[in-house]
Amino acid sequence: MMKEKVEKALATVRPALEADGGNIELIDVDEETKIVKVRLMGACSGCPMAQMTLKMGVEAAIKREVPEIKEVWSV
Repeated sequence: MMKEKVEKALATVRPALEADGGNIELIDVDEETKIVKVRLMGACSGCPMAQMTLKMGVEAAIKREVPEIKEVWSV
């Protein structure tokens, strides 16, 4: 169930990433540690702003949808 909520949250940020030539893939949602692992792809994977996008955009969107998530990691 948590994974579906995370996917829903990612769907809200995906259009912005795609507009910049990138995308994001959900790798894992650890329900025990409350850590989400994602992979930034396309232009996002080598972008100098990727870490800020991950924390300020992706992580914020996921935490709004699934407040119990503690952190989002890029793998």
